[in-house]
Amino acid sequence: MKTVENLIILENQKEGTSSFLIKVPEKRCEDPEHYFCRRPQIEGYCSKTSYLAGDTLSIFISTDPVSDYTIDIYRMGYYGGKGGRLMKKLGPLSGKPQVIPEAGPNNLIECRWDIAYQMTIPKNWLSGVYLGKLTALADSSQAYIIFIVKDERPSEVVFQCSDLTWQAYNRWPYWHSMYDEGQNPWVNTNGARISYDRPYSLYVNFLPSDFNGLSNGSGEFLLWEFSLAFWLEKEGYDVSYISNTDTHADPATLTRGKTFISVGHDEYWTPQMVENVSMARDKGVSLLFLSGNSVSRPVYLDSSSDGRSNRITGRLPEKPFDDEAELMGNSSYGVGYSDYVCTMPDHWIYEGTGMQKGDKIIDLVGWEYHGFPVKEDSSLLILARNKIFPNKFGNPDAEDHAATIYTAEKGNFVFNAGTCFWSLPLSSPPGFQNPVNNQEEMGHKICDFTKDDSRVQQITRNLLAKALGKGE
Repeated sequence: MKTVENLIILENQKEGTSSFLIKVPEKRCEDPEHYFCRRPQIEGYCSKTSYLAGDTLSIFISTDPVSDYTIDIYRMGYYGGKGGRLMKKLGPLSGKPQVIPEAGPNNLIECRWDIAYQMTIPKNWLSGVYLGKLTALADSSQAYIIFIVKDERPSEVVFQCSDLTWQAYNRWPYWHSMYDEGQNPWVNTNGARISYDRPYSLYVNFLPSDFNGLSNGSGEFLLWEFSLAFWLEKEGYDVSYISNTDTHADPATLTRGKTFISVGHDEYWTPQMVENVSMARDKGVSLLFLSGNSVSRPVYLDSSSDGRSNRITGRLPEKPFDDEAELMGNSSYGVGYSDYVCTMPDHWIYEGTGMQKGDKIIDLVGWEYHGFPVKEDSSLLILARNKIFPNKFGNPDAEDHAATIYTAEKGNFVFNAGTCFWSLPLSSPPGFQNPVNNQEEMGHKICDFTKDDSRVQQITRNLLAKALGKGE
């Protein structure tokens, strides 16, 4: 029998580099400015969230003041611990300030910038998350653009990036996220419409992250998702990457792999995404929700004003999903910090961890979580459970955290870790920054995941081994 080559292993044998890291000095601005100050010296975005090899990538860049600039494109992975591989160097290119449109109805900002650079995605660019490091030559200001290269090959793992949620919290240029209306922060109703046709600003949420310069243009990927991608590629799993919009528009892509992973902060889903992932489960794909507050808020995807599909999103008028436990195994909540407490040490997910009943993984639950009530299913097991710590931003009688697993019809399974932070103790790639538990006047605590946790690593290995049918 011919052995299929693992393309991820082959890719990660190539020369790596940490030169993808950018430098963005910390500064703060008073309202109504962006909290961490918009950086107009260089900004950009791409024409789509994801591309197949052979697709045309269009990049849009603004430099204010006028400056020449360079773009260095990297694929993100393990690469001997370096974290990236330089794929292409562009420039110097001539930059110019591009128009920031006035907000339209529902606070919508849709950029219509001139194309700065176009290229065809090469056939030899493996599926992955790609960062373009932008550098303005006038003053060395830096930012990112981000896009996903997808493919159609069978793989072990389909890794879904949480880009709908990145965009929901994107406040560029000032206060224009899903949570802002009329530039009023934290309005949090159903009125805002959000466009992908704009740069990602520095991440501002006040809860889970202090100033993080690496979020300038990269959404939330480097905050919560890169640790998992870095670790999966280090371990040699055959991973294929997709966006939320691919889950929405292309159900066939979900059944290419034996397991589907929701990662990090995966709050916003369309009803079509729920239907498509449920279909994949029913066809035998195991689901790993290594995420928190997931499948929480129903949103739509609309075409842009020039007709490109899936470029505008906003909340649907319905209440948050009230049946997300039917898919995930447990229910979705907002802010909630806790320790992960083992309840079933004899279960196979804990094999090789040495964990006993009541053992804790400190601070692993946060900043948003999943918990009770759980799916009514005779196969469902509660693998971990703990009370939520006192929390200024949550319900004082909050439901307990729960990590769950249930068996689907074809013998596959659905695991739900119930925390945004699951990936962080897996690895600390270059540029890693710890999250925080920021309770404002009630206290500010750094959640320290800089030391890899062998228990979380082994649980994740056990889950993947079971899902992939290895070691049975």
